[in-house]
Amino acid sequence: EKAENILGNCTTMLILTALILTSIFLVFGRKIMMLFGASENTIEYAWLYMKIYSLGTIFGQLALELNAFINAQGFSKMGMTTVAIGAVCNIILDPIFIFCFKWGMMGAAVATVIGQVVTAILAVWYIVHMKTVKPSRKDFALQWNICGRMLLLGITSFLSQISLVAAMAAINN
Repeated sequence: EKAENILGNCTTMLILTALILTSIFLVFGRKIMMLFGASENTIEYAWLYMKIYSLGTIFGQLALELNAFINAQGFSKMGMTTVAIGAVCNIILDPIFIFCFKWGMMGAAVATVIGQVVTAILAVWYIVHMKTVKPSRKDFALQWNICGRMLLLGITSFLSQISLVAAMAAINN
């Protein structure tokens, strides 16, 4: 029951975070990309890719979260399989969208998002059909004691990642 509460709260927080990040990026994306090292020569390509990619943020994040949960339950083979299937979809669709459909950078972004959608769908399907943990609707209602513990656990990783991002921005500039 506790695992179901945690999974539900993680998923709710992840969806909220993904929606906020997507909104921020769609509004300020070009400025953020210039801050992180894009140039006048590359910004149009980068923005075309990232605009589409950011719309798929929720699927990429959902795939990451659910696969981590699947792995934590001891089903690492299934977690690896869902990621591999999404990656193979991306690999197959990239040349089709880029060269056959002549979509260029947009095709690469669409293929990436489709791969993430496939991974997320497979992960959701597996979680729903998993025998050990079956979250119900009530588990998705935020419980601040669970959210607080998750934030405390995640802050170290966040600070580590954000410092790497800041270092890369400095190097790129």
